Amino acid sequence: MGAAPSTPRLGDAPAAPGAAEQMFAALVGAEAYPASSEFWTQLLDLPLALHWPRGRVLQACHAFAQNNYQTKHLAKILIHLVWCLQDCTSDSPVSYGAYRKAINAAYISSIFLKFIIENAKADNWQELCLDIDKDEKGMETFPSDQSVEYFLMKGVLNYIGSVDVSPESCYLHHELLNLMLVLMSTQLCSGPSPEPKDVHPFIDAAMHQDSSIVALVVQKLLLNFVKRPQIPLNGSHPIFSDDGGPGVLQRVGSAAANLVLLPYYTFNYLVSASAEGATSQLADNSLVVLLILIHYRKCISTNESIPTDSIYMSDSNTNVKDAPAFHENPYCRALNNANDMQFDRADVEGNAQNGPIVRLSFASLFDALGTCLKDESSVLLLYSLVHGNCNFQEYVLVRTDLDTLLMPILEMLYNASRKTSNQIYMLLIILLILSQDSTFNACVHKLVVPTVPWYQERLMHQTSLGSLMVVILIRTIKYNLSKLRDVYLHTNCLAILANMGPHVHRLSAYASQRLVSLFDMLSRKYAKLAELKNDKALKVISDQMETDLISDDMSTELHIYTDFLRIVLEIINAILTYALPRNPEVVYAILHRQEVFEPFKNHPRFNELLENIYTVLDFFNSRMDMQQLDGEWSVDKVLELINKHCRSWRGEGMKMFTQLRFTYEQESHPEEFFIPYAWRLILSRGFSFNPGAINLFPVEIHVDDTPSSVQKV
Repeated sequence: MGAAPSTPRLGDAPAAPGAAEQMFAALVGAEAYPASSEFWTQLLDLPLALHWPRGRVLQACHAFAQNNYQTKHLAKILIHLVWCLQDCTSDSPVSYGAYRKAINAAYISSIFLKFIIENAKADNWQELCLDIDKDEKGMETFPSDQSVEYFLMKGVLNYIGSVDVSPESCYLHHELLNLMLVLMSTQLCSGPSPEPKDVHPFIDAAMHQDSSIVALVVQKLLLNFVKRPQIPLNGSHPIFSDDGGPGVLQRVGSAAANLVLLPYYTFNYLVSASAEGATSQLADNSLVVLLILIHYRKCISTNESIPTDSIYMSDSNTNVKDAPAFHENPYCRALNNANDMQFDRADVEGNAQNGPIVRLSFASLFDALGTCLKDESSVLLLYSLVHGNCNFQEYVLVRTDLDTLLMPILEMLYNASRKTSNQIYMLLIILLILSQDSTFNACVHKLVVPTVPWYQERLMHQTSLGSLMVVILIRTIKYNLSKLRDVYLHTNCLAILANMGPHVHRLSAYASQRLVSLFDMLSRKYAKLAELKNDKALKVISDQMETDLISDDMSTELHIYTDFLRIVLEIINAILTYALPRNPEVVYAILHRQEVFEPFKNHPRFNELLENIYTVLDFFNSRMDMQQLDGEWSVDKVLELINKHCRSWRGEGMKMFTQLRFTYEQESHPEEFFIPYAWRLILSRGFSFNPGAINLFPVEIHVDDTPSSVQKV
């Protein structure tokens, strides 16, 4: 099919397979059908119950792309999609036929759009041929001041934002969300650093939509994530063909891999028949579409005037000389300004913000995140909220059930070996942002977790959430030291522990032991590096250049570990200085392992901090020496003595140091991390894309991944 398409017989909507073949032959053929032609109505009314193999689909796509230069059929079917969506948003009851036409238009568009995007020979996307003649018959209602891409995005986003998901509309919502991913996939063809020359016609058009549409879309995508609407998987649904047999949505719940236009070629549409799979599909797709929208960054070209009165305006880094300037992302702004519908700050303070505001239940959003955090996309959403939305961050910090969010986070860090480094970073940054608040640090130590079933090394019963955090963070540091060797990851873990230090309350025996063991482990690494540096310097003393290189490398690593050791000492110091009476187990741990501090007693970077530790050691050692004891010291007897003298501890002789307080600051070019990260998540969920066309990040191209552009027609 595709080489010599025949003209379909117009008239009654065709239903026979042969008529459907003719309609698709005409769609991909060389003859142009006007937008007003009955051809489009008949095409979109097809039940689409065809079975085509991969090769035939590619033939059709090649023919469509080649003939689209003259026919402009892509632009026309996109326009018809918007018209179908307008029919589906009317106040009167929507007919089954209207839904079917809209679904068909979205699905067929996504197939051919994706093929053209991943096989385009230039990155200006002229091969989409969206410059349609607006004077053509049937185009009278098309807005003369709008481009096809703006008209399309306005129609799609307006439907997604304004129409509730229902058993009747859920299939169309599902199809439109998948189409959105295809429309925005032009990002995969650009490099990781946005440049002024980058062109993304559809996502740029999405950024220029009215603020009312933007707010509705962000709100609806969040609500889909929270409510997790279910897609009904039954053949009696009215969107199926009129005779009751499976039609366009035959693929939903089907295991066939060669249905019409090869669904797996565009996106993994096949939904699990289980309740869980059926419930999560719309929610998952809504989430990834939202992530792409909020993290998009459009670079302002050097010859482009910076708008000052548009919602799509430049951000604060435009005044930095030679720094790239970016338009503000309205979807990101809408998410950051979202309010809790149960408590609207603007209403209370009497200074409501201008423009539409996203309002939803933060309680429901909090619970949904706690349930879904094992999914990496949900982690990225939680990060985006706690970092960008002050209202949501404050809401999280006043919750009394912080374990709802923290337990899944800690479990994932416990299983760090099975997580990506990006996911570990996101989890740690979320904890770092939360640990900047003193109330959070106090609350986690007072919230007791009855049991931790996923912790395998030992039984943990009635342990505080704060103690569990300390154990997991130290475990993450040890894992990083042996496997990843990532300085940034080390720093984040230690920063969280340092923020928690002054607020530690009743740290468990196990957590206290792990804290002292952490110092011991880092000190051993430090000693080994120092010894290695001295040995290598002696061996190559005759070669001054090589000696200098080795000296620089070793000195850098030694300096890093010196900083790490100092931070751990500061953490211990903070506990002993500000919270010693409430932490007898910490005192016991340093008494039990006091020899690990001895080698650093006279170290110039550590001696002041160690003076405080030895003040504590001397105090409790002297009390033990004065104690008349029959028999050996036992753990219980030592703890009993420590508890007794903790009550009389007054901190005499302790030097007060400025409390360490680490804050998180996003990198100056977050788009270089978040845009590739979000698209990697989408690809991992089943969205397939020609590997040879991906420039956003490095990909492995296997022998089997033959680019579709070299397939024979």
